[in-house]
Amino acid sequence: MELNVRNDSKIVEIWLTQDEKRDAQVQKELKLVYQSFKGTGYTVATFLSGGQDLTEVTSDLTCYNRKRIAQMEVEQEKKQDLAMGM
Repeated sequence: MELNVRNDSKIVEIWLTQDEKRDAQVQKELKLVYQSFKGTGYTVATFLSGGQDLTEVTSDLTCYNRKRIAQMEVEQEKKQDLAMGM
């Protein structure tokens, strides 16, 4: 478990691995962290490691974004062509 306290923004970041998020002892420690920051004005954010391959998911997202941008460019060109034709 990695814990980062960002005093400037009053945010507490907690990062957990796959194994840690299933560990009962870690869950007990998390409850203590939550309790210790309760009522202090800090926001506690817990980030859980995902179960998918990061490289593959990032590649899929990049491909989707490229296709979507291309679609939007074609739509924009069509709108411009229609506006010029009037």
